[in-house]
Amino acid sequence: MNLDDIKQILDLVREHDLAELEIERDGLKVRVRKNTLAPHGQHVVMVPPSVPLVHPLTAVPTASASSAASAESPAVEGVELAVIKSPIVGTLYRSSEPGAPAFVDVGATVKKGQVLCIIEAMKLMNEIESDRDGEVVAIYVENGQPVQFGDRLFALKVG
Repeated sequence: MNLDDIKQILDLVREHDLAELEIERDGLKVRVRKNTLAPHGQHVVMVPPSVPLVHPLTAVPTASASSAASAESPAVEGVELAVIKSPIVGTLYRSSEPGAPAFVDVGATVKKGQVLCIIEAMKLMNEIESDRDGEVVAIYVENGQPVQFGDRLFALKVG
């Protein structure tokens, strides 16, 4: 893959207003994802196929949070919250199969490594695990709802 190929990929993303595009060719995977915080709106990530996705986890102390951050976070005084975000684009499922109980509900205590939900992407089921111990204080996505990269999924009380 050369620079012209990458430019063509970026043009496709711009032309069709895609949020994310991933292409794998000759053992090289290229993922282009729009980033509203970046000045040009896009960034390119090239990773070998064997690199696993990382589950983003952002800690937000609500006692000193700005009004914008507190509008996105549940109002819990003096408690540190961890917001678990979607690492991929897909469809979120809160249980292992239809009719089964949800992996977690609000008020549930979770341990590091415990499955919180499943995101189906391209017919693959990806378990989303907690990166720390805590109590679920908010669930932002309904069962069967599509999610984008970076969408908030859960908030955990970790303090």
